[in-house]
Amino acid sequence: MDTILIVDDNHAICQALALMIELHDYHAIFCHSPDAAIDIVTHKEISLVIQDMNFSRDTTSGEEGKQLFYALRQLQPNLPIILMTAWTQLETAVELVKAGAADYMGKPWDDAKLLNSISNLLSIYRLSQQNSQLNRIHSDRMSVINGADLCGLVFASGAMQRCVDLALQVARSDVSVMITGPNGAGKDKIADILQANSPLKDKPFIKVNIGALPMDLLEAELFGAEAGAFTGANKTRVGRFEAADGGTLFLDEIGNLPLSGQVKLLRVLQTGEFERLGSHQTRKVTVRVISATNADLADDIAHGRFREDLFYRLNVIELSVPPLKQRQDDILPLVKHFMGEQFIVDKATQQALINHCWSGNVRELENACKRASLLAKSAQLTVDDFGLNTHLVGQMTALASHEPSPSLAPLSAKSQDNAPLINEPDKQQIEAALTEHNGVIARVAKSLGLSRQALYRRMEKYGIRETKS
Repeated sequence: MDTILIVDDNHAICQALALMIELHDYHAIFCHSPDAAIDIVTHKEISLVIQDMNFSRDTTSGEEGKQLFYALRQLQPNLPIILMTAWTQLETAVELVKAGAADYMGKPWDDAKLLNSISNLLSIYRLSQQNSQLNRIHSDRMSVINGADLCGLVFASGAMQRCVDLALQVARSDVSVMITGPNGAGKDKIADILQANSPLKDKPFIKVNIGALPMDLLEAELFGAEAGAFTGANKTRVGRFEAADGGTLFLDEIGNLPLSGQVKLLRVLQTGEFERLGSHQTRKVTVRVISATNADLADDIAHGRFREDLFYRLNVIELSVPPLKQRQDDILPLVKHFMGEQFIVDKATQQALINHCWSGNVRELENACKRASLLAKSAQLTVDDFGLNTHLVGQMTALASHEPSPSLAPLSAKSQDNAPLINEPDKQQIEAALTEHNGVIARVAKSLGLSRQALYRRMEKYGIRETKS
């Protein structure tokens, strides 16, 4: 509840004002001298002051009120102050209003006018306090970011700001971090930031893309292998864990790790111990593990494809990188970063870039910018330079706003695909697959025998909205 301080040498006036204020759900306190008012504002949380201009008998100059006003202003520069006097002097009123007085009223006052002024001034004061708090938070954030190594990350959205804030906060610890998000969103860049701002930044930083390694070589890559351990192993191979000893290991696409590798990984995380393939010698390492995935590991756990105990070992802290379509404020800064200063993007093209769905996220945007820089006929870039289909842009904009677009005919699946499907999935089959696979596009596409792009085209054709990023 807001507390209003009344300062007047007339006890009856103080009581009358306090009663009126209390009846309208404010808390009122009063005092009778400038010194007492200064003491109260110094030691109590006051939201608004109503002060008289004269406190000595037979004094009407208003000088005492002016001195009190300036003293309160010095203590609390944003505190709303309503000045009241039976001896209104225009020059004094103008001077103090210019100096920041919130209102100036004569006695006797108009109850309705005074209450309206109190309500408005308190609303403005609260907004001012909130704005000051937000500015302090933003200033604190920027001071942290300005002193951090962001590894070239370009962003302007609040969503990425929160992700980076958390990354910088956990970078100083040695806990395991799992970075989640769609392909191309920048998970590897967040991993770089974690390493660059950690106490291990000068130690080994080894990256492994598990999805790019053959299954039969994964364990040898991670844990090493002795010569002769398998066909083609002509010499001893040092695994990535050994190479990262004392530093950090980044396991990208962790969801592709087979169960046999998951068992060994769990053991390393628990004890730091492992054996090379073909060896019985136990080795011990100290490694911080950062992992990343675009998979739905909760679904994999439910279907026995991923160990739950390993998930909780890896996912002490989760950093979620949002898709580009959820951070539209990042699009134009990224375009400027990728294109440089020599190109100009007009307003219509900027809007088309913002409206585009960017299913490939930042990676797709970077490729579009490379295309534009290579094929542009002038420094003035158009939608065609970026390879954006304006017909598709219009449809995606309509879908995003939940508004029908009757002037746009649905794209033909047959005309868009390289080859027609023998068993073309209908709307019900696609919706059922989305439900079954919890909206994970990669899994839905695989179950229907489609590429991700082909699945997106059919979802667009049937007006099916993506349920999970």
